[in-house]
Amino acid sequence: MTTDTYTKLEPEPTHESKPYWDGLNEGRLLLQKCTGCGKIRHYPRPLCDACHSFDVSWIEASGRGKVHSWTITHHPFHFAYKAELPYTLVTVDLDEGVRMQAQLRAPKDTAIRIGLPVHVTFERVKADLTLPAFASEG
Repeated sequence: MTTDTYTKLEPEPTHESKPYWDGLNEGRLLLQKCTGCGKIRHYPRPLCDACHSFDVSWIEASGRGKVHSWTITHHPFHFAYKAELPYTLVTVDLDEGVRMQAQLRAPKDTAIRIGLPVHVTFERVKADLTLPAFASEG
C-alpha cells in the first residue's frame, strides 16, 4: 500500500526510537531490553523504569499477543484519517510482556474480545515508513 501521496501524520524518530522504526521498515518488530536487569520495554525510551539503567539492547519480538482492550473510532482526530472511519485501535499484551497499540486489521464480522489472539503485520505506507498493525489469528 505504498503511496507517494501519504497525507497522514508521520512519526519523528528520536535517538531512542530510531531502531524501532528501522526494524518496522525491515519487517521486524524490535523491542528494547535493558542490559542492566533484562526488562523488556515498549515504547522506546532512554531509561529503564525498573533499574534506571541507560544500557539497552534490542530484541526481535514474536509479534504475537492477545487483545487487552480496544476502541472503535468514529470521529477523525485529523482530517487525513476520515476515509478510514470507523477503525479499531487495539491495545495488545505481547507475548514478551509489554503492551502495544495499533490498528486492528480483521474481517468485519470478527468478534473482538479481550484475549483475542493477534499478530503484528507491517504496512509500508511510504518508501521509508512502515507502520505496525495487528491481524486476528483467525
